[in-house]
Amino acid sequence: MIFLVELLSLISLLVPTPGQPKIVVPSRSGDSFYTNASAANETRDSLNNEISNARKNAITRAVSKASPAVVGINVTEIREQRYYDPFEQMYQNDPFFRQFFGNRGGAGGYVQRYQVKELGSGFIISPDGYILTNDHVAGNASKIIITTTSGKQYDAKIVNTDPVNDVCLLKIDAQDLAFLKFGSSNDLDVGEWAIALGNPFGLFEKNNKPTVTVGVVSNNGVNLGYDNGKNFREMIQTDAAISSGNSGGPLLNINGDVIGMNSTIFSTAQSNQGSGSIGLGFAIPINRIKKIVDGFHSGKSVQHNLALGLLGETLDNDKRQAYGINATYGVLIMSITRSSAADQAGIQAGDVVTAVNGERVRSDEEMQSIIADHKVGDVLAFDIMRGENSGTIRLKLPPPSK
Repeated sequence: MIFLVELLSLISLLVPTPGQPKIVVPSRSGDSFYTNASAANETRDSLNNEISNARKNAITRAVSKASPAVVGINVTEIREQRYYDPFEQMYQNDPFFRQFFGNRGGAGGYVQRYQVKELGSGFIISPDGYILTNDHVAGNASKIIITTTSGKQYDAKIVNTDPVNDVCLLKIDAQDLAFLKFGSSNDLDVGEWAIALGNPFGLFEKNNKPTVTVGVVSNNGVNLGYDNGKNFREMIQTDAAISSGNSGGPLLNINGDVIGMNSTIFSTAQSNQGSGSIGLGFAIPINRIKKIVDGFHSGKSVQHNLALGLLGETLDNDKRQAYGINATYGVLIMSITRSSAADQAGIQAGDVVTAVNGERVRSDEEMQSIIADHKVGDVLAFDIMRGENSGTIRLKLPPPSK
C-alpha cells in the first residue's frame, strides 16, 4: 500500500483566464491578532470524566462554542503552465506556417494561464475579522470569498503569508464576529481528545455549518520533513477524520480552544480531490503558529532560503564503505557551488553533516527541514566530520538570490 502526503485544499475547477494581482493589506497595529485562552478553563481531567455521563457534554459544548468562528473559503488562483512545442522553431522562422499558427511565445515555449478554484477552511481569531488558514489554501489567491455560519459572504484580503510554514492570515471587513481563542500545544497528552472542524469536500456550503469529527491526539512533535515547498515540523497527529477541504480548519482541545490548524494527511488517494481520512491527519501546532502570527503583527515579512549551494545525500552503508567514512549517520556533502553561502562558510565536498544547531541529522530531508525552519539572517551551526577530524562551521542564512 502506497501512502501519499496530501495537502487538504480541494480543487474544483480548471479553466483558462487572464492573471490578476495579489491583494495585500498593511499589518495591524496595537494588540495582537489573537487571544490566548484563559488559564481558568476547566481541567481536562474533569471534562474527560463527564463525557460518557451525559448527552450534552464537554465535546458538544466545545463544538457549540467554536462552530460560529469556523468559515468556508472559496479561492480563485491563477496558475501558469509552460508548454514546449517541438515545432516551435519552424512556426517562428517560416512565414507560411506562422500565418496559420501565429506567434507561439518565442524561445522556451509559451505560457498558458489557468484559473483554479479551490475550497478550504479557516477560523476567525478576532472580532474584527482576522482569519487564519493555510498558505496552500489562500496564499497565492487572486480572489478569496469567506462564508460564515450566518450565511454572509465577504471578500478577504491577504495580510501576510508564510509559504514554508503553510500559514496565511486573512482579513475581512466585519465587526463583532465570533472568534476562537488560542490554547497551548506545548502540554498536549497523547491520547487526549481532539476535535476537528472544517469544510471537507465543500460540505460547509450545504448548510453553512462546519463538519465536526472527534478523535484523539495520536502523536505529538512529528517531523514530516520538507516537501513541495512546505516544512512540516513538530506536527500534531490525530485520528479525528480530516479530508480534502479541511485545510486551514482548527483542531481543538476539549475546552474548545485551538491547539492546531489542520494541514495535511497521509492518504492512498492519487489526487487532492479524492483525499479522504484513513486516520492519519496532521495539524500545525498553535504555539508554532503564534510565533508566525506575531511576526506578521510586527510587519516583518518572513523569508526563508534553502539555496545555500550544497548538495547532500543521506549517508548509508554503501557510501560509508565506498568513501571510508566512520560516521554512523549524517548527510554526505557531494558537491558545493563555488562562491555560494556554503562555500564561503567553509563547507567542503566530502564533509559529513551530523547535526545542525544541535539537532541530529539522519537524512538529507531532515537537514533541509531544519534549514527551512530558520529565517534569513539566522546563524546555523553545522557539526561536520571531515576525515578523522570534527568541528563546527557557522553559516548565516543569506537573502534569496534575485
